[in-house]
Amino acid sequence: MAGNVFYWIVFVGTALTAIFAAVMVITRRSPIHSAMFLILNFLCIAVLYLLLNSQFIAIVQVMIYAGAIMMLVIFVIMLLNVEEEERRRKISASPAQIIGVVLVLILFAQLIYGVGVYVLPGEWSEFTRERITQIGDIKAVAGLLFTKFLFPFEVASILLLVGIIGAVILSKKER
Repeated sequence: MAGNVFYWIVFVGTALTAIFAAVMVITRRSPIHSAMFLILNFLCIAVLYLLLNSQFIAIVQVMIYAGAIMMLVIFVIMLLNVEEEERRRKISASPAQIIGVVLVLILFAQLIYGVGVYVLPGEWSEFTRERITQIGDIKAVAGLLFTKFLFPFEVASILLLVGIIGAVILSKKER
């Protein structure tokens, strides 16, 4: 009983911290502060993965997202020198921000409707809980990543590379 209470305390605390960090990511003016809150959000998500007994995904979350990807994002932010751009811009609410708020509200309404009305059964896969226990988490994830999801994995890596190259080109033009 005490373990169950501790589980729920950790879950609620981590979930509320993740929600707080996500709100802070989109409300901060400084991109560096937003990136730091995003790292906090990634760490909270890793704790939630641990609570779901997905240790491999939690470790990957910390190493790849909170470590490598966010280091890359912070490097690109510093390379672009976004602080000077923020000082030049004095418009309070642009049409893009208004459209973004409307889209977020529509997405939130759909999320509430989907959670409240439908119970999603999930996708049946060849990797059942027993099979994953038998072969291991790492082999199951690697098997899916390098077979069924190889193309999206490669597309994501190419998009990240193009983003880095674009940031370097943009920063070189201003100097």
